[in-house]
Amino acid sequence: MSERAADSATIDRLIDFLHRSPSPWHATANLAARLEAAGYRRLEETESWTLTAGGKYYVTRNDSSLIALQLPASTLDAMRMVGAHTDSPALRLKPQPAQVNQGWLQLGVQVYGGALLSPWFDRDLGLAGRVHVRRGNGRLQGVLIDIAEAVAIIPSLAIHLDREANSGRAVNPQTQMAPLFLQGGDAPDLDRLLAQWVEREHGFADAEIVDFELGFYDVQPPARVGVNGELLASARLDNLLSCFIGLEALLGADGEQGAVFVANDHEEVGSASACGAQGPFLADVLRRVNAALGEAGDEGFVKLIQRSLMISCDNAHAVHPNFSDKHDPQHGPAINAGPVIKTNASQRYATNSATGALFRDLCREADVPVQEFVTRADMGCGSTIGPITATELGVPTIDVGVAQLGMHSIRETAGTRDPDYLIRALTTFFNRPSLSVG
Repeated sequence: MSERAADSATIDRLIDFLHRSPSPWHATANLAARLEAAGYRRLEETESWTLTAGGKYYVTRNDSSLIALQLPASTLDAMRMVGAHTDSPALRLKPQPAQVNQGWLQLGVQVYGGALLSPWFDRDLGLAGRVHVRRGNGRLQGVLIDIAEAVAIIPSLAIHLDREANSGRAVNPQTQMAPLFLQGGDAPDLDRLLAQWVEREHGFADAEIVDFELGFYDVQPPARVGVNGELLASARLDNLLSCFIGLEALLGADGEQGAVFVANDHEEVGSASACGAQGPFLADVLRRVNAALGEAGDEGFVKLIQRSLMISCDNAHAVHPNFSDKHDPQHGPAINAGPVIKTNASQRYATNSATGALFRDLCREADVPVQEFVTRADMGCGSTIGPITATELGVPTIDVGVAQLGMHSIRETAGTRDPDYLIRALTTFFNRPSLSVG
């Protein structure tokens, strides 16, 4: 297969993954399905684990975070870890969302994460997430639903009624972001529709809606853009793109070394949850791995962590041709020019010279170009799971990512060559016999 054909197959898989992952729960389920197809065995945190050298396992928490393990065939001396996150900025339904106004049933929303709000107007919106139902036998059960139809819209106010609309006016999410959902409807209609959708997707004719975590999303599918297909436009590139890349690298590795892929939920809201990077999920799993195959005791665990490395993968800000002054002149990543090392002196990113040097060496070995990103000194900086994981676990960490435009918009843009670059670098990382920098 030619390199161009291989790249096309990778992008096809990526587009399919993005299209079928409208929520963190769907993304996690799709990651798990690929792992199982590749021979990974599911573990349950509530049960005892029997782990064997060379084994392949995965475990989920909250159905929205996932850790996959490739255990080494020989001694467990280090783990090569790649981290990403499953969540993206979105509009989530309030617990009691129904509100009737001017003959319309609208659904009240909460803004999840630092979403760009203006791009949500005039989009065809579907609804997806997790619903808990009570079955006819009284048992509670959680199910996923994906209403991939244009069931709602947030219309803009006409320019004739707001002559200052193009002056950068703020959007009020409480009063101006409730989507139009059903003309002439009321609160019971929402419960009825949810029950119908659950029955349609799962065949439960006896389901009573008890609770839900649902959010709107743009039903426009991902697409290649540009005369030569140089760009990929899609919702949730931040950070499902990194989830896809990390999993592709893990599945493409030779399996000789200890490897971990972790995809946490709740990064966009600070990671402070049981399944977020600030929670104990990763440490819990690694302690159980070390207890089964490593050097016993707390000292043995600390030695394992300090011999390991975490590559935190979260997208980076590409230089925007219309706003190039928003970047430091020496640190402006370009689309389709390779993975980006992200550095911040205030530790908003976890990169240091040792971890940065190792990643540059990985890119050299994989024949992959590498770039750098540092914010302007007069601008603030976002963060990732990298510093949080480094703080909670103590593991040496570097922050890297693929360059993208429109971060936190309802539709974001990245390059179609960059995923393959980062997959190659991470596969080299998973296969690397030694993590020593010297």
